[in-house]
Amino acid sequence: MALTVHLSCFLALLVAGLAQDIMDSRRGQDPSPQPLKLKEVFTLFQIQYNRSYSNPAEYARRLDIFARNLAQAQRLQEEDLGTAEFGVTPFSDLTEEEFGQLYGHQSVAGRALNVDRKVGSDEWGQTVPSTCDWRKAAGIISPVKNQESCKCCWAIAAAGNIESLWGIKFRKSVEVSVQELLDCNRCGDGCKGGYVWDAFITVLNNSGLASETDYPFRGNSRTHKCQAKKYRNVAWIQDFIMLPDCEQGIARYLATQGPITVTINMTLLQHYQKGVIKATHTNCDPQRVDHSVLLVGFAKCKSVEGRRAASSQSRPRPRHSIPYWILKNSWGANWGEEGYFRLHRGSNACGITKYPITARVHIPAKKQQQLVSCPR
Repeated sequence: MALTVHLSCFLALLVAGLAQDIMDSRRGQDPSPQPLKLKEVFTLFQIQYNRSYSNPAEYARRLDIFARNLAQAQRLQEEDLGTAEFGVTPFSDLTEEEFGQLYGHQSVAGRALNVDRKVGSDEWGQTVPSTCDWRKAAGIISPVKNQESCKCCWAIAAAGNIESLWGIKFRKSVEVSVQELLDCNRCGDGCKGGYVWDAFITVLNNSGLASETDYPFRGNSRTHKCQAKKYRNVAWIQDFIMLPDCEQGIARYLATQGPITVTINMTLLQHYQKGVIKATHTNCDPQRVDHSVLLVGFAKCKSVEGRRAASSQSRPRPRHSIPYWILKNSWGANWGEEGYFRLHRGSNACGITKYPITARVHIPAKKQQQLVSCPR
């Protein structure tokens, strides 16, 4: 752990100057970029993320991709309107196309869910609190998972949704089987990709879902057959709904009912390190959504009035509040903000309002327990 921290710090120091060198070189301002410094940074990247390449040609290709990605991260840093920081990540040696193929799911276009947008009760008329963070409630949010080479963000997001709702309604912590959702998927796609509603329909078809302990995640290790009948179910759902495409209403539902799944455009996440992403429709098309995650909270943070404006003015710029969403990803706890990231709230950043979907967990006929309130 200590070695990783030191490597991260050293890598950040080297990258700070190198990214600008690469940008200047590609603009023609500096005809001689510094290959030695680039190779030093790339070597540290390989050590930190355990990367090796099969031959010199592949090494050279990945080095070039790495340089291009550093330049792209620098451009995003200059353009960002929030507080996000972009730079070296575990995906810095992948092309944008490779990143999409490995970590997203196929485009939703053509397989959109045919269901009315609705809410479950009267909570739509309630006041929205200023903050909400379900991570602060014990037993509600399970640890961050890593989908690795399996394109199962949809299944992990759906599982997280069911786990959190079960914990809120029944005050009982559960961790459900993602592998069951993959093996028993009605479309038979498994690690090739899928959609959140496929996962919920699988749970309904199986009359529940087994635990992660009994039916553990194996990802892409080999082809699996559905084994749902072998294990005892630990959670159930009665149905699932799609919420209206209104961020105020989504926040209200999140605060009163619990975390929900959303599907976003993940383009900017390849280079994301931390902070609040305030995307534009140009650099993060809200219609092209390709990655499902769990929405767990919202809040506000302080920022200067425009990063680009601030850098061009000698006098201090006024500070203002940036409202943001808190989202749980499925790329491991070493990515982003310990596995989480933040998106600007109020601008449909990266298409967050396109498919806000949540299960409604089964409530037994016996005495119901009081709901847990959202921590602030």
